Amino acid sequence: MRKRRKLMMDDYRRSWALRYLREAKAELQAARKMPYMAPSLVLEAVRKARNAIHYSLGEPAFIENIIRETAEKTQTISDPVLRCLVGIEETVQQLTQLKQADGETAMKQADNLIKLASDIVETLIGEKVKD
Repeated sequence: MRKRRKLMMDDYRRSWALRYLREAKAELQAARKMPYMAPSLVLEAVRKARNAIHYSLGEPAFIENIIRETAEKTQTISDPVLRCLVGIEETVQQLTQLKQADGETAMKQADNLIKLASDIVETLIGEKVKD
């Protein structure tokens, strides 16, 4: 039997991170199949990808507070992880405000965010996520 290597998270957060990641991928796939529902599905996909990242990093409410406080500051963010998280949040907010924007561009942004979320979650759980 293969031992699962645990890195930085407990099973509870790991389960939620993986669930949100699976659901984000499913939402994006559904958006591609149902263009008339794409705007809301793409938005839900990016929110779930963001949630997967937050669960993989720690307590989501705590992570969200750190991101919000950091984003409110006007100074340059020196920490690369925090800068990435603020960038993800900005992307989610942009997509929220542009609901009916160019569908293909929104899907590409969502796809990129889901790939990033997969990379982060895989790194922090120490194993490859199945599609």
